[in-house]
Amino acid sequence: MKIDLNCDLGESFGNYKIGMDEEVIKFISSANIACGFHASDPLVMAKTVELAKENRVKVGAHPGFPDLVGFGRRNINVSSAELKTMVQYQIGALNAFCIAKGVKMNHVKPHGAMYNMAAKDVNLATSIAEGIAEVDSSLILLGLSGSQLISAAKQVGLKTAAEVFADRAYEEDGSLVARTKPGAVITNEDEVIERVIRMIKSGCVKSITGKEIPIQPDSICVHGDNPKALNFVKMIRERLLQENIKIEGL
Repeated sequence: MKIDLNCDLGESFGNYKIGMDEEVIKFISSANIACGFHASDPLVMAKTVELAKENRVKVGAHPGFPDLVGFGRRNINVSSAELKTMVQYQIGALNAFCIAKGVKMNHVKPHGAMYNMAAKDVNLATSIAEGIAEVDSSLILLGLSGSQLISAAKQVGLKTAAEVFADRAYEEDGSLVARTKPGAVITNEDEVIERVIRMIKSGCVKSITGKEIPIQPDSICVHGDNPKALNFVKMIRERLLQENIKIEGL
């Protein structure tokens, strides 16, 4: 068995530092790097790509809505054309640093509200998938397991990777519990690890209501801005290796 372990990185901005990228990156296989709209800046982007290269970690673009104050987690009403160009713009920005550092961009994972909206809205999902395909059809779209993002990517001929979340609660329909609701973010290390192993081995997860729901785990996400992110990735990696589950980039 094998699994990708990914984390959203490069989300600091100017003098504001978020996460422990230099430590977390040692334990993951794929990094989703913010592209300047919801977080990051050119210097952070360049440094994070370099960091990924040094640690032999796959590099992916992490495009979000242009909302630095809201960290890209607030819904924005955008047209399909706007969304496509937002994604293409951000892929292009990060890819400039990939080229400069001699790194091949590997995948794209939308961020925050963009990710969650497109997971349910086929038109938004299609815009994202088409935007990626028009830039580079070899890129993998990393999206929520069972979502419209995965379906749309397959429709336009992109490779896909279904993502599951170690530190987020699920609704019965397979969507993530809104961060405004109690219990949306899981902070107990033991619970996180047991959920991960169960998702990989059984292909299911317990929703916030207690109902078992099916999922496809190609990649496990730990959020880089979670205060326990470093502990999570360390402990998850150790447990995966104990279970003879290989950690491998997308």
